[in-house]
Amino acid sequence: MDQDKLAKLRARYAGASGADIHDPSFAKVAAGQFQGDRRKWPFSDVATFINAPYRPEALSQPDLGGLDVAIIGLPMDLGVTNRAGTRLGPRAVRAVERMGPMDHVNGTAPFNLIKAADIGDVPFRSRYSLESCHEDIEATFKQIVKAGVSTLGVGGDHSITYPILKAVGEKRPVGMVHIDAHCDTSGPYEGSKFHHGGPFRQAVLDGVLDPERVIQIGIRGGAEYLWEFSYESGMTVIHADEVDRMGLDAVIAKALAVIGDGPTYVSFDVDSLDPAFAPGTGTPEVGGLTSREALAILRGLKGRNIVAADVVEVAPQYDATSNTAQCAAQVLFLELCLIAEARAAGKGRP
Repeated sequence: MDQDKLAKLRARYAGASGADIHDPSFAKVAAGQFQGDRRKWPFSDVATFINAPYRPEALSQPDLGGLDVAIIGLPMDLGVTNRAGTRLGPRAVRAVERMGPMDHVNGTAPFNLIKAADIGDVPFRSRYSLESCHEDIEATFKQIVKAGVSTLGVGGDHSITYPILKAVGEKRPVGMVHIDAHCDTSGPYEGSKFHHGGPFRQAVLDGVLDPERVIQIGIRGGAEYLWEFSYESGMTVIHADEVDRMGLDAVIAKALAVIGDGPTYVSFDVDSLDPAFAPGTGTPEVGGLTSREALAILRGLKGRNIVAADVVEVAPQYDATSNTAQCAAQVLFLELCLIAEARAAGKGRP
C-alpha cells in the first residue's frame, strides 16, 4: 500500500466525524442533514412524504406559506374496477422512512433548491361519492395552482388525475409523460365516466390535456382494445415489449421529442412496474417495467418544464413486503427532483 497516500487519508479522515464531508456538492447536501455529527432518526416523529416538512396549515394560507411545491395525499379509491384499497396508498408511501436527500444519478438535492412540504390530504367531504371527491380534488388543486405552487399528488386510484389536470391545465393544456400498464383512455362504464380507466380521455375532451404532447410508456395486457382514443387523438404509445426493442435511450429521446419544452405533467401508475417489483396494486399486469427502467426514464426528463406530477394505485394490503410503497416513494422523490430543477431554472410553474 502507498504509505504516503495512507498518511494523507489518516490526516484527513482518522479524526473526522460522519458530518465532515469535503466534496463541495456533497457537503452542501450534508449541511441540511446533520446537526453536529447527528442526523434525524428515520424512524422517529410523524411520517411524511419523502421526509418533507409537515405543513398542514399551508392550505389555509393564500400563498400556501411560501411553498414552491405542495405534496398532498389523495386517499380515495372509489374509481377502481378491480381490487380496492388504494385509499391506503398515501399512508403506506408516507411510512417509507429512508428517502433522499439527493438523487445520486442526476445529482439533484431538491430541498436545497426549493421549499417543499407535505401539506396533508385533500379534505374530502364524503367517503361515498366519487363525483364529490373529484369536485374536492379539483377545488383543492385549483387553490394550490392559483398560489403558483407546483403539486405532487399521491393516490389513490388513477381517477384522481382527471380533476388534478382540470386544475393544472385550466389556463392552457399541458403535455404528459404517462407511465402505466394501461392507457386509461376508455369511455364511460355502467353510468360513470369518472373511473380510473378513463381519466385521460376526459381530460383531452375538456381541453386541459394536449394529446399531441402525451406519451404513454409501459402499456401492456389484455385491455388494448379499449385504448383506441389514445391513437385517434394523437397520443404516442410505447408498449412494454417495445421498451426492450427500442432501448431506454430511445424511449427517453422519444419522450423528450413528444413533450418538447412546454408545460408537462408526469403521471406514474405503480402497475407500470412488473408485479415482481410492485404487487400491491389493483390491476397488476405481468411483463412490465423493472423499477430501474422506470427510474431511468424519469431521470431522463431532467431539464424539461415539469409543472406537476403524481404517483397512484398503491394498494399496500396486497404487498406484505412493502416493495410497492418503496417504489412509489422513490418515484415521488424523483418527481420532486424534476420539478425542483425546473423551478430553479425559472420554469415548472403550473
